[in-house]
Amino acid sequence: MAKSYQQQQAQLIPRNLRDTFAFFADAGNLEQITPPTLQFQILTPLPIRMQSGALIDYQLKLLGMPFHWQTEITDSSPPHHFVDQQIRGSYQQWGHRHDFRATEQSTQMVDHIDDGIDWGPLGSVVHPWFAKRIPKTISTYRRAQIERLLS
Repeated sequence: MAKSYQQQQAQLIPRNLRDTFAFFADAGNLEQITPPTLQFQILTPLPIRMQSGALIDYQLKLLGMPFHWQTEITDSSPPHHFVDQQIRGSYQQWGHRHDFRATEQSTQMVDHIDDGIDWGPLGSVVHPWFAKRIPKTISTYRRAQIERLLS
């Protein structure tokens, strides 16, 4: 059984709710907010409508090893939230909910990530590194890029 980890990160974006949601609903923007060291690439032809049932194929490299992912948008309620769930990939389970809420002069975005990995005895050693440190590095880069692109 995979050990589950939950992570949450909030960020205030100085844009209105509709513009902010539109940026994140454009899958092509994922490449701009993902560290270049991961060589992240969307394989599904763009544009992709971020609506329930949409499938998105990705490729990235981690420590030089290629990983292929497929996610499905399982819930979408523009401009308030959308959820992507891993269908195929390196995690046993992966869910990412993106919530957006208008504030007086900006939008609050909250990312909720729930992941789990089970590689047997190796998993208990690898998971803390793979599931905690790498997402933290990605989220730090992403936060800075979002601030740069949307400020």
